[in-house]
Amino acid sequence: MEIFNHNSNFNFLGLRKFSIGLAVLLMVASIALILTRGFNYGQDFLGGVAVQVEYKTPVDPTDVRSALEKSHLENPLVQAVGGTREFTIRLQPKGDVAAAGNLTNDEAATKVANDIMAALKASRPDVAMKSKSFVGPQVGEELRSDGIVAVIFVIVGIMGYLWIRFEKRFAIAALATEIHDVLVTLGIFALTQREFDLTVLASVLAVVGYSINDKVVVFDRVRELFRSSRNATPEEVLNRSINSTLSRTIITSLFTGITMAALFFIGGPVVHGFAITMLIGILVGTLSSIFVASPILLWLGVSKKDLMPVTKEDPALERRP
Repeated sequence: MEIFNHNSNFNFLGLRKFSIGLAVLLMVASIALILTRGFNYGQDFLGGVAVQVEYKTPVDPTDVRSALEKSHLENPLVQAVGGTREFTIRLQPKGDVAAAGNLTNDEAATKVANDIMAALKASRPDVAMKSKSFVGPQVGEELRSDGIVAVIFVIVGIMGYLWIRFEKRFAIAALATEIHDVLVTLGIFALTQREFDLTVLASVLAVVGYSINDKVVVFDRVRELFRSSRNATPEEVLNRSINSTLSRTIITSLFTGITMAALFFIGGPVVHGFAITMLIGILVGTLSSIFVASPILLWLGVSKKDLMPVTKEDPALERRP
């Protein structure tokens, strides 16, 4: 018991009814938002027209995007292709093109491509079109389903790893908190209707990995304190584990958050979705590591005997009279 008397020990577990209740409320609200409002899917999921252009001299991608926006071409996706002279521009057909259902895919692609080239030549006459293509929405459906499978695969894989490394209660707690973190992050996107594209999907997977890292640190400390203490209750051990890893958790989250903020302000519009998702995920994952994971462990009844190494009796000793 003396292990718990050296430093102040904030009673995080004393807030477990409030923290678990709030976590459940946020999950329910996130599910409701996803089902009712849905996501503002980007061109990666909805399809559209892709046009590859080439400039005679190097040009900044920001200038290309600005030229398109000045001509009222909304939400253009500009990607450099192996340098600063070639770009792929993706755009969803809008207005009269989208309304004209009698247009074939090739005709729709031609009309949008002509609008793109007119906008670019108004700014830089030295641009030429290399190719154009139409991407149907069925490709987006496949990407969405593959993305869901990827997230589920990652979470289940992490659960299996924790089951082997620690114990099944830790795996269940990690699974519950990971589902919470993903749902709340996605719920914020459904609420704000920020564009959801492949970059955001990739950052959701990164959030899962970042969040589980925080929980593994706390779980390691829980196992260590359970094995080194004699008379401490599970609640005391869990509180001490959170307190002893709190500075590490906050510092890691703070510096990762600063990095993502710099990426948001300096990296340009292409990485805005990734940076915003990571910032949301870092905040949600850090809070769940502190206020949600350990209360779930306590509710599941984790104890010292669950974490003690299993010893096997020597068969020779068992045969002795």
